[in-house]
Amino acid sequence: MRTIVSAVATVLGVLLAAVAVPAIWLDRNIVQEDGFVGLAAPLGKNTEFQQQLAVAAVGTIDTSAVPGFLADLVQPVLEDAARSLTGLPGYPAAWEETLRKSHRLSVPDGPEEPGASGGVTSLTLDVAPLVALGAEEISRATRLPLDPPAETLINVGQPEHREWAERLATYAPLGYVFAAGAAIAFLLALVAARRRWTVLVGAGLGGLLLAGLLALGAQLGSARALATDTGNEVANMFRDGFVASANADFLGWTAATAITGGVLLLLGTVAGIASRKRWRATR
Repeated sequence: MRTIVSAVATVLGVLLAAVAVPAIWLDRNIVQEDGFVGLAAPLGKNTEFQQQLAVAAVGTIDTSAVPGFLADLVQPVLEDAARSLTGLPGYPAAWEETLRKSHRLSVPDGPEEPGASGGVTSLTLDVAPLVALGAEEISRATRLPLDPPAETLINVGQPEHREWAERLATYAPLGYVFAAGAAIAFLLALVAARRRWTVLVGAGLGGLLLAGLLALGAQLGSARALATDTGNEVANMFRDGFVASANADFLGWTAATAITGGVLLLLGTVAGIASRKRWRATR
């Protein structure tokens, strides 16, 4: 009976861990704002993406208030602002604020900010901080006042992706509960086991199998995400860069899972060999 309880608890622990690992990763890196910013921030250093984003941001600046006879003078300034935007001292802060505002729109957590759009139905980039930076640079060069908008939205996904993000915000934090359940199951397995080294071996093998399945799942998920066309070149570049960054980070977690499984398997094997030697010595 003890052997059956131990075996069932070990399998249960592995299954709970299989849910806990990706759920906790999603909570820390997608649901939580700081994690999302950390994953997406390197995109701001991608030269091609920077330039495309700068052109898109500056292109949304409303110059209708500029007198008609000055229009020909303003156009070259707009083009120059698009080229120089990423080199301005305020660009890193504006890019980070863009990511934070975008996360609050796409993965809502609590009440929306004052003035935030209530009609957002898909994953969205709000590049208003970059637009404001560009408008400030143009105003400085032309001495003409420009009033940047509070929001400048670029869709980077479909409505169903927004629904997935909302579900993640609800269910991903439960990963910590599953992790606690896995720890309790493994503890029960050790307590109930007649030979505790078999629990370590079983958990180790389960960890290695889990790591392989997680790696496969990450590859399939990445391929599916990359196959989704947003219909916007800037959005597609953001998608490609973010998916690559997320995949690399998650594979780090997968490697940690594999290492943990390998260590448990090694400990269990060593303990099993030592146990057999002691048993033979007592005969």
